[in-house]
Amino acid sequence: MYDLNQIYVDGAFVTPHGEERFELFNPATEAVIGTVRLADAEDAQHAIAAAKRALPAWSRTTLPERAALLRRMHDAIAAREDALFAAITEEYGAPVSRSRWMAQYAAQVFLNAIDAMEHFEFERKMGIAHVVMQPVGVVGLITPWNSNASFITGKLASALAAGCTAVIKPSEMSALQTRVVMEALHEAGAPAGVFNIVTGRGDVVGAAITASPDVRKVSFTGSTAVGKSILRAAADDVKRVTLELGGKSPTIILDDADFATAVPLAIQAGFMNSGQACVAGTRLLVPRSRLAEFEALATEAVNACVSGNPANMDTTIGPMVSQKQWDRVQGYIRKGIEEGARVLAGGEGRPEGNDRGWLVRPTLFTDVRNDMAIARDEIFGPVLAIIAYDDEEEAIAIANDTTYGLSAYIATTDLARGARVAARIDAGRVLVNTLTHEPKAPFGGFKQSGLGRENGVLGLEPYLEPKAIVGL
Repeated sequence: MYDLNQIYVDGAFVTPHGEERFELFNPATEAVIGTVRLADAEDAQHAIAAAKRALPAWSRTTLPERAALLRRMHDAIAAREDALFAAITEEYGAPVSRSRWMAQYAAQVFLNAIDAMEHFEFERKMGIAHVVMQPVGVVGLITPWNSNASFITGKLASALAAGCTAVIKPSEMSALQTRVVMEALHEAGAPAGVFNIVTGRGDVVGAAITASPDVRKVSFTGSTAVGKSILRAAADDVKRVTLELGGKSPTIILDDADFATAVPLAIQAGFMNSGQACVAGTRLLVPRSRLAEFEALATEAVNACVSGNPANMDTTIGPMVSQKQWDRVQGYIRKGIEEGARVLAGGEGRPEGNDRGWLVRPTLFTDVRNDMAIARDEIFGPVLAIIAYDDEEEAIAIANDTTYGLSAYIATTDLARGARVAARIDAGRVLVNTLTHEPKAPFGGFKQSGLGRENGVLGLEPYLEPKAIVGL
């Protein structure tokens, strides 16, 4: 049993003032594997004060000094790849085929931030003004459970590259990953207070961070509902806010698509990260003229997916992170049936042969209308909805008929057509015939999928304020 009872404040591991204990589970077995002692608002205030003290010196560091720390952080996280891999698999349930990439990416983001920093214009001439980009100040970084380690490191890397200091509130459900990351970052030797990690509840520690006048920016990744509450609270002292929220991403199968490649792409886009991904392409828009063909191939592909023990190499879909999340997904499967959608694969309950673990049967619906709950709401599980369309115009209209706008996917054999359709989709990132992640490109959403961008040069800018100096 793990006993996690430390947070990281002002360059040291400390016991939280908060006394609440939170149970950690292995989602593949439903067994309690440990507890984490949660920080409280007083702990958050200590961390904010430490970051505030460290800000003047860190904000005046040179770019090579910042890059040197980021490289040490990369090396320290990379050296703990195996430990992070094990933690991701055990406490989150990511299949080993994905958790290895997740562990590696948690280190890679530091090198990505160095690249962005080296390509960013921190000083510019605009007319007779000399414009300098100044760090926004102390930032609060709030991360989710579906990729906790890389969100901690990715947000922190951008903040440090900009010259900000940080208070991080990681998901309390991901405390094993947080411990590995915390130990590695400590080893990298940052000045005390430059970063602080305070594990606690969002409505306690997260709220304290958002309410503090000493925190000048909050970067949050998570649900749209929580993002809205952060935005409202941040308005009190006009904090800068970056929000990466939910999604209900369309995968548009154009009528010229090669189904031999389009179907596997669509299934992978929908089931990535066991369906617990904000960018998952869960609405499959299929031309009515080829609907039967697509249904047959997609049903076969979904039935071939293995939902099971994440430690097995043949597992493609791991368990849901919690009982609450499992119940949520089951509820949406029932709702889809009640609303008249037809199940082609999967359905309610656990996969055959499994009586333990928060495993979901990979589910594929057809006869779905875009006004059904399974087409409107972010389910955050391996549930896909086929929506038929008659022509390209209708496909674009359905794709954009959502409150979200995070990602979209297009399958076509005509790249010019793909570019034309992509230009009309209201989403922060559109992938044509690929699932490749580009870390230099901005990441974020339109509409209720968020505010601002992360990654690359455009992800660095929200951590900086432009100052115009005239007369020199």
